[in-house]
Amino acid sequence: MSNYTKSTNFATKDALASGNPLKIVKGTEIDTEFNNIATAVATKADTASPTFTGTPTLPTGTVAVTQSSGSNTTTIATTAFVQAAIALLYPVGSIYTNASVSTNPATLLGFGTWTAFGAGRVMVGFDAGNALFDTAEETGGSADAITVSHTHTATTTSTDSGHNHFTGSNTGIGNAGGGNASVVGAPQTYATTTNTANITSTTTVASAGSSGTNANYQPYITVYIWKRTA
Repeated sequence: MSNYTKSTNFATKDALASGNPLKIVKGTEIDTEFNNIATAVATKADTASPTFTGTPTLPTGTVAVTQSSGSNTTTIATTAFVQAAIALLYPVGSIYTNASVSTNPATLLGFGTWTAFGAGRVMVGFDAGNALFDTAEETGGSADAITVSHTHTATTTSTDSGHNHFTGSNTGIGNAGGGNASVVGAPQTYATTTNTANITSTTTVASAGSSGTNANYQPYITVYIWKRTA
């Protein structure tokens, strides 16, 4: 684009004395001015649907028409359009999390009413088939739950197949070493009646439940959680 610059100062001609040849307005001067004007006009953008080239710069504070939400055309997006598009990502009921900034999202994002949410709790997915998780924002669980008390009992049984007790003396006639030969004065052995011992062994292993403060947590990481309420 080019700007129009006047080539002839026609006003100065009025101050010249009559008869001065410079006082005369020449056709070539007028022609030059019109050509300059025509060139400038031809290279300017129209006010209606102009087509810009190069890298146009809009003035600060430029006001434009805001497109409808969800528009995916190449029209220029206004700040209002951008704000509305972000708001669509966080409808009422949405959860916003931040790992380091505690500022209310209403300030960070510029829209909505937000309240701190889920303090000290983790979130779990909705499950219509489980009574614990079949209602939105249902709560449950305990950090200090007691493990159910219980005992384990083990019984040990000992079996005695029966045995004899032998007694002996060094006098009399007996059979030595259990052989057939009888030896005078050989030790004699007498077997008692075969019997079994009544032995009962019982072993009990007891294991009681335990409880403790903050003893029932899953691995976790702390973040700031907010819920949009309006």
